[in-house]
Amino acid sequence: MNTPTIKTERLILRKFTEQDMEALLLILQDEEVNRFLPWYPVKSMEETKRFYEERYAAKYAQPQAYAYAICLKEANYPIGYINVDMEEHHDFGYGLRKEFWYKGIVTEAGKAVIGQVKKDGLAFITATHDRNNPRSGGIMRNVGMKYQYSYEEQWQPKNILVTFRLYQLNLDGNESRVYKKYWDTSVVHFIEPNL
Repeated sequence: MNTPTIKTERLILRKFTEQDMEALLLILQDEEVNRFLPWYPVKSMEETKRFYEERYAAKYAQPQAYAYAICLKEANYPIGYINVDMEEHHDFGYGLRKEFWYKGIVTEAGKAVIGQVKKDGLAFITATHDRNNPRSGGIMRNVGMKYQYSYEEQWQPKNILVTFRLYQLNLDGNESRVYKKYWDTSVVHFIEPNL
């Protein structure tokens, strides 16, 4: 059950392994790729290994985890990652090396992972993106998610004020469900028209 491998037309989605540290370093060290993510780009192999231990190996020890390396089928070498957290928000997140941007790779991977979590009985997923990163919202819409609301957060560890947009996809048919935690905890929250 724990992080089953998924294959799509172009991709293999699988667990990261200790043999993938060089590939993970290439993804995590890029300033542009990591600009809108809740961590700073890594500076060394040692930081990469620590990131792997905390964010992947620890998840793989859980009974259920959706934390995938995105690999092109011909190479089976990680070029990005995609995951769904098992915490209450079921946050859907992703990152991709920039030389692979604009090819529909994250959308293809996202649809496959969403299919898996739906099959496994997850009721919904959420995702957030910085309003200054609208392409990420495009991916959320491409996989079927719907905009719910926006909110401000003093974002850590970068300590900057960010306006986030929350998207949600209900997988169990309950279309009226909205994950309200960020709305409730943020002093500034609002619904943007025409999104």
